[in-house]
Amino acid sequence: MKLFIFGMGYTSQVIAARLRASGWDVSSTGREGTVRFDDRAAVLAALAEASHVLSSVPPAREGGDPVLDHYGEALAAAPARWIGYLSSTGVYGDTGGAWVDETAEVGTGRRSARTAADLAWQEWLGARVRVFRLPGIYGPGRSALDRVRDGAAKRIALENQVFSRVHVEDIAGGVIAGMDGPGGVYNLGDDEPSSQNAVIEEAARLLGVAPPPLQTLEEAALSPMALAFYAENRRVANGKAKRVLGWQLRYPTYREGLRALNATTSPIIASVAPAPASKDQR
Repeated sequence: MKLFIFGMGYTSQVIAARLRASGWDVSSTGREGTVRFDDRAAVLAALAEASHVLSSVPPAREGGDPVLDHYGEALAAAPARWIGYLSSTGVYGDTGGAWVDETAEVGTGRRSARTAADLAWQEWLGARVRVFRLPGIYGPGRSALDRVRDGAAKRIALENQVFSRVHVEDIAGGVIAGMDGPGGVYNLGDDEPSSQNAVIEEAARLLGVAPPPLQTLEEAALSPMALAFYAENRRVANGKAKRVLGWQLRYPTYREGLRALNATTSPIIASVAPAPASKDQR
């Protein structure tokens, strides 16, 4: 079994480690990869041998999907029996806190480039592709525990603001479960969308420190990216992945996830460097 990954990022490193531990041959592009993205001959050779292909590359800032733009035709002709793409639940936009599943409208939010890429993968590859829409990703080196320890955590005084999130190990479990499932779109979020404040408070409790004070958005002086994050409010349903793929969450809520992170660093991803907070760094 051979997996070729476009973009060896935070999440795809965990997927690769899980599969290598099961005897898979994994190669990839990216800073931690084995093939340069612009080495067309090497990429085409890898695609010709791969039984499975996964892309974790975000859309370009100016629009378009780099993988499809450079290798779309080769992907369509590749012998791989499975193709996956890591997308974002940001394609659903703001729902005012309402639940959304894979049948919900997309393209109404701020992530227009991500929506275009998500739909392009479906249009280009049809039933061959599995699109995994991911909410906020957390794990070792990238969680509320780290922000509280570093003094970077903030609690924002916003009523009824909720988000979905998922532990990186559960993403890996969902993608691997998807290798035996039908093509289509799957949300991979945990069971309990909640406020960012609740997560920060739980992290502070686990660390035995006081949570940061509540602030208004103005007092918090957030970056434009963080402000945009707080502009959307939604709950993401995960029932399809559970029902169709048999996906089982190791960390069904942030409580179990943070507790495990506080107790130990997973040996699978102990070597993964902390990544930027952007949800597009897959």
